[in-house]
Amino acid sequence: MSETPRSPADVAAVQARHERELLRYPNVVGVATGTPTRRGQPTAGPALLVLVSRKVPEGELAPAERLPREIEGVPVDVVATGPIEPL
Repeated sequence: MSETPRSPADVAAVQARHERELLRYPNVVGVATGTPTRRGQPTAGPALLVLVSRKVPEGELAPAERLPREIEGVPVDVVATGPIEPL
């Protein structure tokens, strides 16, 4: 894995370059910059948070439907949010 950019601004720049592409994946409802978590505990950050309506086991996805684990050295954390609808 590449060295992770250190600042949230670096991660935000990566987000801006790749957000449109990430939103094309199935179930993806949003992209954010934030701190990833594992079992409710924050891990190293910052990271790209890819928000999905529901998580699907990797084995049930075609290779083209699998989100990358990192982009430009920035970790990608998939977060299930449910559907997101405007108020």
